[in-house]
Amino acid sequence: MAGRFGGSKHRLKGKSMNTLSIWNPIHEMDALFHNQLASVLGGEGQASVAWSPVVDIEETEQDYVIRAELPGLDKDKVKVTVEDGVLTLSGERDLERTVEGKTYHRIERSHGTFSRSFTLPEDSDAESVAAQFTNGVLAVRV
Repeated sequence: MAGRFGGSKHRLKGKSMNTLSIWNPIHEMDALFHNQLASVLGGEGQASVAWSPVVDIEETEQDYVIRAELPGLDKDKVKVTVEDGVLTLSGERDLERTVEGKTYHRIERSHGTFSRSFTLPEDSDAESVAAQFTNGVLAVRV
């Protein structure tokens, strides 16, 4: 299975979509740079940037495993779908209410809806998708 992934980003029905790809530190640095720039220009930190959970993608001899960090979410707020060879993780994190009488210097934790989509490799079986949500980490096996 190794090495069958493209590293490109696609647009599908107005959503950003990634192919499963081998990690590239240059792309990671580019994303960090853009997030920091948005943070400085937005003036409100990362909360001013639409949030997207970070994922790890692992390939084993039996399957592909996508793990997404979703701290603070209940599993009923997370949805996993596969359509036309595209795996989509979506959900919503509610905004925690501020308390009157307390002084907040920064509120950076992201909230709102998210959606991450990944084109599955041709050798994957979309019918065998299994998801497990434990301690704020969603693990999807394909």
